[in-house]
Amino acid sequence: MNIQALLKTDDQWASLALRLPIGIIFAAHGAQKLFAWFGGYGLEGTGQFMASQGLEPGFIMALLAGSAEFFGGIALIIGLLVRPAAAVLGFTMLIAGVVVHGAAGLFLSNGGFEFALALLSSSIALVILGGGSLSLDKIIGK
Repeated sequence: MNIQALLKTDDQWASLALRLPIGIIFAAHGAQKLFAWFGGYGLEGTGQFMASQGLEPGFIMALLAGSAEFFGGIALIIGLLVRPAAAVLGFTMLIAGVVVHGAAGLFLSNGGFEFALALLSSSIALVILGGGSLSLDKIIGK
């Protein structure tokens, strides 16, 4: 696959409506995991939690999930490599939904997977749509 295929996107605005809020959410959650910003626990605390969920080694899993969320979120915000970033983020949310939240059922109030499902479905939509209008993918892909 060449870089043009990764950057290819239609001239539509729906992606922007998804990219910005979802990118902000992902980047903020990644910053919690990586840097302990916004009330997060940083790599050590997140790593311990991930290890307690069976995601071993916890520190490495926290680094991978935090990096995917932070850098993937930034990529969505600026519209750069939206499809691959969204694919990685979707996979991250699939793991979070199944491993961390799956046993608690659907509802977020019970620790369930509804938020992970919403982020997963938004990520899948961006894999399909691409960056759309007002994205770096659109500019670079010309």
